Amino acid sequence: MRLSDLVLGHPFADDEDLVHNPEGAWTAGAVRARVRELADRLGLELGDGGGRAVAVQLPNGPELLCTMAAVWDLGAVLVPVNDRATSTEVASICAETGAAALVDRDGVHRLEGDRIHGDDIAFVVWTSGTTGRPAPILHTHTGYLELLDRMVGPLRAGTGRTGPPMPNLIPVSMALNAGLYNTLFGLRVGAALVLMDRFDPHEFATLIGRHSIRSTVLPPAAMVTVLESGVPSLTPLTYLRSITAPLSPLQARRFSERFGVFVLNSYGQAEMGEVIGWTAADARQWPEKVGAAGRPHPGVEVRLAEDGRLLVRPRESAVGLDSRRDAEGFIDTGDIARIDDDGFVWIEGRSSDVINRGGNKVFPDAVEEVLRLHPEVVDAAVVGVPDERLGEVPVAFVVGAVDEPVLVDHCRTHLVPYKVPVRFLAIDVLPRNEIGKLLRRELAAQWSVEERSVEE
Repeated sequence: MRLSDLVLGHPFADDEDLVHNPEGAWTAGAVRARVRELADRLGLELGDGGGRAVAVQLPNGPELLCTMAAVWDLGAVLVPVNDRATSTEVASICAETGAAALVDRDGVHRLEGDRIHGDDIAFVVWTSGTTGRPAPILHTHTGYLELLDRMVGPLRAGTGRTGPPMPNLIPVSMALNAGLYNTLFGLRVGAALVLMDRFDPHEFATLIGRHSIRSTVLPPAAMVTVLESGVPSLTPLTYLRSITAPLSPLQARRFSERFGVFVLNSYGQAEMGEVIGWTAADARQWPEKVGAAGRPHPGVEVRLAEDGRLLVRPRESAVGLDSRRDAEGFIDTGDIARIDDDGFVWIEGRSSDVINRGGNKVFPDAVEEVLRLHPEVVDAAVVGVPDERLGEVPVAFVVGAVDEPVLVDHCRTHLVPYKVPVRFLAIDVLPRNEIGKLLRRELAAQWSVEERSVEE
């Protein structure tokens, strides 16, 4: 079975609306016809598409969905490219994946790439690049369908509803693993799709009301945008699942209290998908644990290394990830965590981000939480910088018009002295990648420049 079968074999009749966006809707019949048309066109360009990479750079919408399915139906490998990527970035992605064709707004372009991937390879996504250059990850049709069914099984078993499920709202780019996953998840459960191209909080609220969305997903950065937008209500939304980047317990509580929506956190990596998360039953039983990543999904095992690093044994993983497994099949995630008595996993931060201040460990996320408690702080990030006496010390970058003495007093009220940053630097906006993850290395580099300018 290929992922294209989720589109071509969708249970909706030809005259039922399968894909919605702000401009209108496409019926299931129109989608299937367009997939076959595009597959024929790609076949003329590629000949035998088996295993050949096809880069696709299109905005979120029905045409992108149809193109993805056409690539898979042809037996080719999808290389999703962000619609906002520059021509230089597109060229680099095509070269690295050996793409034989590029599909964009101007049509199909034949390329020189001749790499043949394995028969079961479905698509290529990229690591977040928060600690270095993004690396390609290969997912298989078999592995990804298993991942989807691992999540769909308990959902189907626990619902007593009849008829088609509610539409699945996709507010993130389908060029990202999170966007792909939630799109394919919706198709796997037999739902219609509601696709957003560019995120706008008011449009987000409108689509929720128009399609009676009770549950959807959103990255933490988008949650903050909604909170600050003046959107009055998200009715009938009941559950919101956080994706793509760590969500702080503070932000989860803020969103929950503002809109009456329970925020379900989750945890995963591009190489193995979501492995930890919440169920609606968990939310009803443990509402006080809002902010936790959740509990391991069925078939997933977790444990902690001696230094607190989270080790995960997933059921399936991307091609090549097996090289990272230890003798017992566990993968070192590189994240520091704790596991409470009820089995909930709480992510403390990246092990590479922990600041060792003269032997005392400082978790940047915890200090950032305190900074965001100040009413004048819009956003904040903390990084470790070299110090001749202590080895490392924390420095804070703050978005907001707040004086340093005020922030020092604020931090001393909530933190032990060694966790208080030694400097507070104003910044207009924090550097983040396209999925909202903070790029601490860029802040550390900015500090180095700041220090050199002071010395000169």
